[in-house]
Amino acid sequence: MGDLEMFSLKGRVAMVAGGGGAIGSALAEAFAGAGARVAVLDRTQESLDASVQRIVAAGSEGLAIVADVTREESAEGAVAQIVEHFGSVDILVNAVGGGAGKVLHPAQEYPRADWDWIMELNLRSTLVATQPVVRHMIERGHGGAILNISSVRANLGINAGYSAYVAAKGAISSLTRQWATEWAGNGIRVNALMPTFVDTPQVASLLADPTFKAGIVGRIPLGRVGETRDLTGPAIFLVSDAASFITGQILGIDGGLTATQ
Repeated sequence: MGDLEMFSLKGRVAMVAGGGGAIGSALAEAFAGAGARVAVLDRTQESLDASVQRIVAAGSEGLAIVADVTREESAEGAVAQIVEHFGSVDILVNAVGGGAGKVLHPAQEYPRADWDWIMELNLRSTLVATQPVVRHMIERGHGGAILNISSVRANLGINAGYSAYVAAKGAISSLTRQWATEWAGNGIRVNALMPTFVDTPQVASLLADPTFKAGIVGRIPLGRVGETRDLTGPAIFLVSDAASFITGQILGIDGGLTATQ
């Protein structure tokens, strides 16, 4: 296998939970361009249709599945559908999450309902989507690759009412290391991307505040917030054979932010 061939995903099947969102659909399109067939999961058919169009335009086959990966039966049904359609699941991306800008509260007053919502959206979705995929990978016996989406907020606090979000993303980083340890013997690699702010509709309300945005950009050595295209290359790398000896790692996609803190 040549050096560049190691980055190919030809013959692989990828499942992208949250594949209708900005980050998830960008990763799905990138994986399709690298040769993978891609199943995208999300709660609405409309967002999935747009994602599948991008997959097909990239030259591959897409499968849209309406699913709620905070519910075990929904996630299990989706995995079964992918296996029936494509024959396997080789790659899982957990791209469900976000919500930080919608529920900002002082730590001493953080309400239970908002805390539970952020934990369910970010942490529980990662667990529930992963379990049936890994059971399939173990039963099949051919290994696989899992990519979680953490955040620099797993490592860095921010004076903006983020208690639930930083707790959820910190847990995802810890789970990435734990799962990598547990499943290494099954040939399953588990890594995570740790981006700073990525310019998506989910954080538009925060980035629309010039003072807030200037504060963020001012701490990033490369002088801008992230874009979805900043995640696609590292994601392909981590799920490909080029990263066959890499597991349990949290890769910062942050323009140098964490290097300065």
